[in-house]
Amino acid sequence: MKTLSRLALARLVAHHLPKEGFVNLGIGAPTHVADFLPADTSVMLHSENGILNVGPKPQEDQQDWDLINAGKMPVTLATGGSFFDSSLAFAMMRGGHIDIAILGAFQVSQTGDLANWSTGDAGGAPPAIGGAIDLAVGAKTIWVMMEHTTREGMPRIVSQCTLPPTAVGVVARIFTSVAIIDVTPDGLVVDALLDGVSIDEVAALTDAKLACAPLMKRFRADGAIAER
Repeated sequence: MKTLSRLALARLVAHHLPKEGFVNLGIGAPTHVADFLPADTSVMLHSENGILNVGPKPQEDQQDWDLINAGKMPVTLATGGSFFDSSLAFAMMRGGHIDIAILGAFQVSQTGDLANWSTGDAGGAPPAIGGAIDLAVGAKTIWVMMEHTTREGMPRIVSQCTLPPTAVGVVARIFTSVAIIDVTPDGLVVDALLDGVSIDEVAALTDAKLACAPLMKRFRADGAIAER
């Protein structure tokens, strides 16, 4: 079954953002969203290490390693951007000033529980929950973007998280490599599917019950919404 690339998934997420608001991009795949914001957007991107109005990734010959995001990757600063210390950055997160936080995840449950922090591994990765817990409970809305399955083909969307939770019942929308799924009081609802992928195929890769939206949409392999 075909799936979106990481960059196509970032484009898909970027074009679902509202026209304005304060948006935090989590470490990893979500940082690519900055490269695909529409030209007419008034969204301001926030980074937890102390930047407001983060711009797209710079060209390699224009990288400034004194200007990095929370994932330690070089970024640019959009017009009107500002810098501040991490205590103020976290005050924005904890104080409910972030409209949407876009986070990666290892698992999301059918009730919106989020598991996205490392407990350490044999390769030496340190156990750390980081700022994800502050965003998960402080941002007004949580979106998750992730591969639909693990590298081993196991579901990431599950009836109940088996990994340590970051926060309970916080995820509102899940963007995966094959589907856009809303977390509702009545369960998981598929809002859109990748062209050429069936709901039965997605259901087979999901360890939770899925329902279809009344007007389910399609998106293309480049992450753009398919015209109907």
